[in-house]
Amino acid sequence: MDKKKVESLVKELLIEIEGESNLREGTLNTPKRVANAYSEIFNGYEQDLEEDITIFKASYSEIIISKDIRFYSMCEHHILPYYGKVDIAYLPFEHILGISKFARIVNYFSHRLNVQERMTDNIANYIMNSNLKPRGVMVIVKGTHLCEIMRGVKEPNPIMITSAIKGIFKENIATRNEALQLLKI
Repeated sequence: MDKKKVESLVKELLIEIEGESNLREGTLNTPKRVANAYSEIFNGYEQDLEEDITIFKASYSEIIISKDIRFYSMCEHHILPYYGKVDIAYLPFEHILGISKFARIVNYFSHRLNVQERMTDNIANYIMNSNLKPRGVMVIVKGTHLCEIMRGVKEPNPIMITSAIKGIFKENIATRNEALQLLKI
């Protein structure tokens, strides 16, 4: 991301919103602050996920769950934030994933312009098709969208839930139900 270009565009936006004569001390450094913030918020485009992911050979063959991974993202329709929690369940085959890697995967896919549905599916597809090679993966995302709170319907506390279910969790209802029960704990 070209921070100088972002600064220039934000300055233009401020002038458009407030008028050039209304710019004040509090907004003088806003373009630079926004450019720095966006560089961090959208760093999913800059990361190399393959470098960050570590898998381990293991003989564990039961469902593994990582719950309540907090995320934030930006709605691609309004460039307003949405945030929430991600739950990931997977059934290993011969490898397990390092515990902190779930958050890295979530951050990689959430720190960009998004819709929640695609983000959910991207997380699940990445895990399913990675070197981890699990027998199945389930991703459930609960998100609150500021574009729904601040504009349009102005709903005060909406929660959107999306899921992506792959492999054995999609094919075998008993295994899926076991994972869903564990997610309730």
